[in-house]
Amino acid sequence: MIIAPYGSWSSPITADAIVAESISIGQVAIDGDAILWTEGRPSEGGRNVIMRMTPDGNVAEVNPAPFNARTRVHEYGGGAWVARGGTVWFSNFDDQRIYRLAPEADGGEPQAITPDAPLRYADATLDHARNRLICVREDHSDPDNIVNAIAAVPADGNGEQTVLAAGWDFVSSPRLSPDGETLAWLSWNHPNMPWDGTHLWTAPVFDDGTLGDATLVAGGEHVSVFQPDWSPDGVLHYVSEESGWWNLYRHRDNGAQALHPDDAEYARPQWAFASRTYGFAGNGDIVCAVNRRGAWSLNRLNPDNGIMQALNVPAGEMGRGDLVVSGVTAVVVAGDAERPMSLMRVNLSDNYWDTLKAASTTNVDAGYISPAQTIEFPSNEGRPAYALYYAPRNPEYQAPEGTLPPLLALSHGGPTGAAQGALDMSVQFWTSRGFAVVDVNYGGSVGYGRAYRQLLNGNWGIVDVDDCANAALHLVHQALADGDRLAIRGGSAGGYTTLAALAFRNVFAAGASYYGVSDLTALAADTHKFESRYLDRLVAPYPEGKDTYEQRSPINHTNGLSCPIILLQGLEDRIVPPNQAEMMFDAVRNKGIPCAYIPFEGEQHGFRRAENIKRALEAELYFYSQVFGFELADPVEPVAIENL
Repeated sequence: MIIAPYGSWSSPITADAIVAESISIGQVAIDGDAILWTEGRPSEGGRNVIMRMTPDGNVAEVNPAPFNARTRVHEYGGGAWVARGGTVWFSNFDDQRIYRLAPEADGGEPQAITPDAPLRYADATLDHARNRLICVREDHSDPDNIVNAIAAVPADGNGEQTVLAAGWDFVSSPRLSPDGETLAWLSWNHPNMPWDGTHLWTAPVFDDGTLGDATLVAGGEHVSVFQPDWSPDGVLHYVSEESGWWNLYRHRDNGAQALHPDDAEYARPQWAFASRTYGFAGNGDIVCAVNRRGAWSLNRLNPDNGIMQALNVPAGEMGRGDLVVSGVTAVVVAGDAERPMSLMRVNLSDNYWDTLKAASTTNVDAGYISPAQTIEFPSNEGRPAYALYYAPRNPEYQAPEGTLPPLLALSHGGPTGAAQGALDMSVQFWTSRGFAVVDVNYGGSVGYGRAYRQLLNGNWGIVDVDDCANAALHLVHQALADGDRLAIRGGSAGGYTTLAALAFRNVFAAGASYYGVSDLTALAADTHKFESRYLDRLVAPYPEGKDTYEQRSPINHTNGLSCPIILLQGLEDRIVPPNQAEMMFDAVRNKGIPCAYIPFEGEQHGFRRAENIKRALEAELYFYSQVFGFELADPVEPVAIENL
């Protein structure tokens, strides 16, 4: 064993290996006997590629380069494509037009079926009888009045588009019944986000394709409904949190029935379209993903007798929710503490599962892997909070006796989100170098019921900051972290929590903000439609609560800052514009505090290019080495740090 300080250890889990051997796996589908999914490839500048696997195991790309299957509806996208009978329709990122790819008819070349216009499309379902797609359409003709609606788009591009349902600020999840006679969809209005309250509607579809009067089935201003879907025999199902937990329901003429009432969550927050957490097997069972206290499992539910059985599938983490079922086959994107997020196929006849594709192929000895450990700790007022803890681990190294590791506290994005429990090489990058890591499920996180999620309402910048600070102090008290070398990092909303923790608490000695919010007032005045009223619940109605926004904005409290900060920002970010990081950098630099700012050309909200992911990870490591005073075992490109 080599004796060396924590943080300075050499590791085979390099930034190069992470970006070269990692992808993201998203939307999945079963089309006949083929399985399709999306791969996001950092090595191709973040291009999203639809993949198709045939029963003989042959895997091929569907959309050729440079086509990028990604929609910008709500800016976060999701539901960028739909497949039927071998034909795929997808939104192309560069022009946001829908393209049809029917290899036999089009010679393998995608054909545009929507006009070159300021329109975006997502979350489509195929109306085969009327040869059209029914989808969410976002109209940007007037940037000051963006209009979201359910629209019908001719599947071959011949004919006019038709708005079927409109009048709400947002819509999602148009789903056509198996007989083509009824459409279901969700709607919601500002200031709600879809996890605050949505309405589930159904309407008859007339012979001419128009809709009859809509009927409200479930949901409300304070009840969130998720994933309406029809069983093969035409019964409407959905997830609703009317009990305080997102549970599964079915709706018949005699009303709604909770299929398995439980203090557990059958849904994820609808940040992206086409998230699915349940599907119908050929024998009538429902395969469903269930989250209990932050841990997912894959289960089989008999909807008639309510009996649920766990499937022997490593699905402790479900990502954004990608589960489809057909006959005796389920396909899911899932992972656990020992496996990265992976595309898995499950044979429901014998519970056999296999991995079709893993998000990371970084192959290192298990001795370098630090598994996630679930912890519960007391936070303010004695209430519990939760986190995933990772101990430093490297079989080649041992720290000097009597020393403790630096701690990296992670504040997840959203903030309506959760820590990710699957094996993540970007976490192992730190632990294998001698850092302890704690990924905090602060109050406001999902997986613990509506009451826990609503702890953040009116308290963003307070509850999340308290929980991150208390998680770190808990580990210090347990002699698992060095109280003088505590760092916090996060992206987007997690970046705000990071900056707020540094400005309003005296716990952390350094921080890293990835495209984080520094000025809540500026964010309320300059962000996209989907989140433009999100802060009404998290902070206060705006502009009535402007004083609260100013009080909670780290940019206005740099007098409370006394520790080094590194800021990393995409210059094409529409969700958190670059001026947020630039203002914070100027304020911290002018105060004489050590700080660094790294802007990235061509990046939006979240880094997708391999070279930028690598640079950000190594820059953050270099920054901590300078701040905490340890030598790096492996050379990385230095960062210009002001005032150091």
